Amino acid sequence: MVNLKRGLAVGAARSLAPRVTSMAPGLTSAFVRQALHRAIEGVGPLPGAAAAAEAQLREQKGDVDKAVHELIENHVRYAGVEGFVTNVGGLVTSALVAPANITGLALIECRMIAGIAHLRGYDVDDPRVRNAILVTMLGQETVTKMVKKMQIPGPPMALATAPEHDPSNDDAITTAVATDLISDVIGKRLATTIGRRVPLIGGAVGAVADGYDTWKVGRYADRELLPRAAR
Repeated sequence: MVNLKRGLAVGAARSLAPRVTSMAPGLTSAFVRQALHRAIEGVGPLPGAAAAAEAQLREQKGDVDKAVHELIENHVRYAGVEGFVTNVGGLVTSALVAPANITGLALIECRMIAGIAHLRGYDVDDPRVRNAILVTMLGQETVTKMVKKMQIPGPPMALATAPEHDPSNDDAITTAVATDLISDVIGKRLATTIGRRVPLIGGAVGAVADGYDTWKVGRYADRELLPRAAR
């Protein structure tokens, strides 16, 4: 029964994704690049990815691996709070809060991955590294499938260390990430709110779902973005 509900939710998400995009024109591939830029540069009181990473490195007394793990834990907490706030109300409000949830989750995960990349010696201003950050957001399973189908040029490490940046890859990567984010967020909303009408339950489930998703992405970034050799 659980698998049936999840299958129905995924199918519904795929059909709803274009509708959400039409309701909020900013939810195109452009919003992915905007989220990445804000995550790296910082927005409002939130410092940029490199600054946050350096603060964690100082806190962990120069231990890069510990700083990476702390970054992941912090951003899992951020995602949990964001998931709760944007999911209170359940299915009834999902069409309204989905754009906010998608944008918030993209910003949080981009910032976490960019921070990990910085700690591992990558230049987050390099367009090759920025593409690698975006591809990491897809998760290992999705990346593996898309590479096999030649829908994206390669896994994050290969993109980050490519001999040169290929601008023709940019649109394919941002479109893949935008579609995945929209489908994933809407799918989680449908799967976790079917049969539930209590607002706080929807919020709690959203917090767990977004926190877990961010944890998985963080672990993938930790494994995939290996330390760069000193140059």
